[in-house]
Amino acid sequence: MLADKRTAIFAFMPIATLTKLSLAFGTDQILDGIDLSIERRERLAFTGRNGAGKSTLLGIVAGDVLVDDGEIWQADGLKFVTLAQSLPERSDVTIYDAVASVFDELGLLLAEYYRLTQRTADQLDTKRLGQLQASLDHLDGWNINHRIEATLSQLNLEPAAVLSSLSGGWLKRVAIAQSLVQEPDVWILDEPTNHLDIEGIEWLQNVLLEFNGTILFVSHDRQLMQAVATAIVYIDRGRVTRYNCDYLNFVDRRDKDLEIEIAQDRQFDIKLKNEEVWIRQGIKARRTRNEGRVKALKLLREERSKRLPIHELKMQVDRGVASGKLVKEAVNIGKSIADKQIIRDLDLIVQRGDRIGILGPNGCGKSTLIKLLLGELEPDSGSLKTGTRLQVAYFDQAREKLDQQQRVHDYIAEGRDFLEIGGKDLHVISYLQNFLFNPDQARAPIRTLSGGEQNRLLLAKLFSISANFLVLDEPTNDLDVETLELLESLLVDYDGTVLLVSHDRAFLDNVVSSVLVFEGDGRIREYVGGYADWASSENPRAAIPGKQAEALKQNAHEERKKEKAAVQKRLRDLDKITAKIEAVERDLASLNETISSPEFFRLSADEQTSSYEKATQLEAELQKRMLEWEALEEL
Repeated sequence: MLADKRTAIFAFMPIATLTKLSLAFGTDQILDGIDLSIERRERLAFTGRNGAGKSTLLGIVAGDVLVDDGEIWQADGLKFVTLAQSLPERSDVTIYDAVASVFDELGLLLAEYYRLTQRTADQLDTKRLGQLQASLDHLDGWNINHRIEATLSQLNLEPAAVLSSLSGGWLKRVAIAQSLVQEPDVWILDEPTNHLDIEGIEWLQNVLLEFNGTILFVSHDRQLMQAVATAIVYIDRGRVTRYNCDYLNFVDRRDKDLEIEIAQDRQFDIKLKNEEVWIRQGIKARRTRNEGRVKALKLLREERSKRLPIHELKMQVDRGVASGKLVKEAVNIGKSIADKQIIRDLDLIVQRGDRIGILGPNGCGKSTLIKLLLGELEPDSGSLKTGTRLQVAYFDQAREKLDQQQRVHDYIAEGRDFLEIGGKDLHVISYLQNFLFNPDQARAPIRTLSGGEQNRLLLAKLFSISANFLVLDEPTNDLDVETLELLESLLVDYDGTVLLVSHDRAFLDNVVSSVLVFEGDGRIREYVGGYADWASSENPRAAIPGKQAEALKQNAHEERKKEKAAVQKRLRDLDKITAKIEAVERDLASLNETISSPEFFRLSADEQTSSYEKATQLEAELQKRMLEWEALEEL
């Protein structure tokens, strides 16, 4: 019994602690005196905006990044292994060779032994094989060989396959094997879902859940975080907050914490303003009885100067003119590429207001389908009809099309200083600030931006165009979760037509009303609902054809609109209550300013009493409005 208790206690002992860590890159304070404890066998998801320092913090834990200040403690004997974002290079080496290479010289011996054993009997170099066997006996190589083979089997990797023949998703699996075969105590993964399709992401999810050590990972995949993470680490403005809950509960708690911070800042600003008014009234503040108040004001000013600004991402979609009811109609379309049938006998109707997601494994032809529907490719067979008054905005997943030397400002405005957004002229710098690009970034070359920032730039360009048909090819790649959530909200509110490709399951579920699924051999079928609706269907092959599918799509869309309308009403009510609170706070601050002034005491006793009563009434009203606000927040 005692041993069991000791084991339980040991399982919850920290294996690493970070104490008052600080790190700055130039003038950018990435981490500011943060504390974090990491426990054995927990799975921590690190989240925050692009550039917040998520990858940097993982690098610090792994020992790859040095800090400016603070202490790092790690338990003895721990093995930290990192799965980087980059993929293994495509080459003619086998998967076995690539995975064995992490063991350095022993790996070279194992790779050579593996290659020799793949030869036929008449080609076998028995002398060299004997030498290798002796060396592997001496170096305990057989245990490592067994570990490699077991890992490849677990990850469904063919040892003899060469890297040059693999897609990005399979190369990602090789990278995962390279890290997992090292049997880490702490497995660090930076955006592990990159390059994986939905099937690959679900496979990775199971691998992570079966892993028996500690996992630290950065991801923008909310469904993965919900399924895997035992706690969430949120990085925001140099601060790190640990939430011991699942992802969905974290979102609620994070939002409430932010609302509390905003409310506290508002109250602080009122207090500071009142004190500033007092100091300007000509009161002899140097009198002994006022010295404390003057010092307190100085401290308030210092505290205000240290406040971390809350930057809010602002995006809006301008639909422009309404398109005709019919957007696209494909009749018996077929397309082959290099003798491979990508699309076979596709019949599809896209109507105004549809939100359609496209699902399928990597390389199946999703981008080809989009280009066919946009008219960028000609079908080999069948016909395509395009509706009237279409204004198309196309988001392409290929960031390499960006001119990396071009300035951010010039890419968005094409030499102009102003953009017309929603019928109003807006300076390009102000527009870019809505997308969290500061003026220095706006004037810098695109190459200085991170991958997530470049995707945000593509979205900024997309939404600067009036469009009634949005075509989005992997818009969620490298975006932080907060940007994803805002993009979702915009697309749900958007009353044009949306066609999108995404491997983000939550994004698909929250946005689309039907999905086109590549089912193999060029066959594509349409299913009503989002990803979860398709995946959980008892008979996902039983697609609903024709007019019935259109009616169900419309019903699904209407249900999402109703849900969104309810949320929007609550938000409008919150805005109204907030405006009333701010109005009462202004009146109360003005009245308190009057009561604090020397002139107030020259008024009659009745006038002073009336002012005091008015202040009491305002305070009561403020309390009432705050209770209304709290009640709405709890809905």
